[in-house]
Amino acid sequence: MRIIDHVISGHVGDGGRTSDVFDPNGGTAQAQVRLGTQADLDVAMAAALAAQPAWAATNPQRRARVMFAFKTLVEQNMDELAHLLSSEHGKVIADSKGDIQRGLEVIEFACGIPHVLKGEYTQGAGPGIDVYSMRQPLGVVAGITPFNFPAMIPMWMFGVAIACGNAFILKPSERDPSVPVRLAELMREAGLPDGVLQVVHGDKEMVDAILDHPEIRAVSFVGSSDIAHYVYRRGVEAGKRVQAMGGAKNHGIVMPDADLDQVVNDLAGAAFGSAGERCMALPVVVPVGEATAIALREKLIPAIDALRVGVSTDADAHYGPVVTAAHKAKIESYIQMGVDEGAELVVDGRGFSLQGHEQGFFVGPTLFDRVTPQMRSYQEEIFGPVLQMVRADSFEDALRLPSDHQYGNGVAIFTRNGHAAREFAARVNVGMVGINVPIPVPVAYHTFGGWKRSAFGDTNQHGMEGVKFFTKVKTVTQRWPDGGATGDSAFVIPTMG
Repeated sequence: MRIIDHVISGHVGDGGRTSDVFDPNGGTAQAQVRLGTQADLDVAMAAALAAQPAWAATNPQRRARVMFAFKTLVEQNMDELAHLLSSEHGKVIADSKGDIQRGLEVIEFACGIPHVLKGEYTQGAGPGIDVYSMRQPLGVVAGITPFNFPAMIPMWMFGVAIACGNAFILKPSERDPSVPVRLAELMREAGLPDGVLQVVHGDKEMVDAILDHPEIRAVSFVGSSDIAHYVYRRGVEAGKRVQAMGGAKNHGIVMPDADLDQVVNDLAGAAFGSAGERCMALPVVVPVGEATAIALREKLIPAIDALRVGVSTDADAHYGPVVTAAHKAKIESYIQMGVDEGAELVVDGRGFSLQGHEQGFFVGPTLFDRVTPQMRSYQEEIFGPVLQMVRADSFEDALRLPSDHQYGNGVAIFTRNGHAAREFAARVNVGMVGINVPIPVPVAYHTFGGWKRSAFGDTNQHGMEGVKFFTKVKTVTQRWPDGGATGDSAFVIPTMG
């Protein structure tokens, strides 16, 4: 069976533990990934520490050229990467290409790093005194990434970090590790020096090794909230800078004046696309008013019935299987939980079977109505193709639902009323807001980050927030005395007086 190894400069794996990598479409193991140890990380760190100073000393324009070359290589290999991604994750090819493209948008932002790192300068801050600041890399930094976006999230992290002059250690999900390995190979082909980007595979043992390593200056993480909190706490205790993005339970508020046909079309993609395995999916819809709820439900049921679930290579499929058998079982347990709690199961996706792929990890689209905030199935993240309808009597009730929820990643409001949209955006207690946009992931030159238990740390991902996270500011106050060769000017602390 194929072994997926680490990408460590000058190091070849030598046995040890492995984990199966499955084909979600057929339910069979297709490869094994090597699970690394502290010793593997130490080898990678030695290479990173050796390579990083020279990379940091490389001028930003030359670092940007590597990013330009990498972008071109990824575009040239898009089909290969998308099929590889789909074969391990289960996304349909179109979703896999979208995964890669959204990562490339951050690489495009990183291509502008010479401008971003220019710093600030004040001439004449005091008598004969100039002040300037510069952003410098932290050194060696790391990223721990989830299974659901094996291309996008690694590129979100290492693109900015490497462009800023850091060396980067990537620990991808062991469920779908091949695309991160291939991206590292393409970075090397683009001209990145050995040791600047390395990939170490593993489970909790490797995560803890990264969090505890004294030479890793910062860690970026995306995953479930419980693990995000653990990563944040342990990393900070070890003296690291940490950003840890967690789970979500995003709401879509449907006002009475909304275009319901557009809402249903948006919900079909936002709730069920990528089998719901997205932290920015829209798994909760909140119609405001009984008439809105009745009309929305009437339109939703046929739209859900029309969704096509298929293998990831089926060009006509709207979504494919979920990533593992264990995750399929977890999703179906949440569906049963909703039934037991008294929610109305309108469309039941359990027991879905695809002819010729009966062992695949498929879950059919599921719709619940009359879900209440007290239900555990509402309070927790399901991370599957399950849409829950929570009816609200008023705008204020609808606003309260996402604001009071433990998660605060994203939210959307569907309305034609500008005042309602403006009021909602200003008051809702959530980090990213869409107005008639179901999945409000910001463009690459803005920043991504949720609130409450959706994010731990005070710095968001990509955009200028990403640059700030992966750099430190040095401020220089300078004066050139005019005393000539005698050097008779005494140094004093400058003041503005």
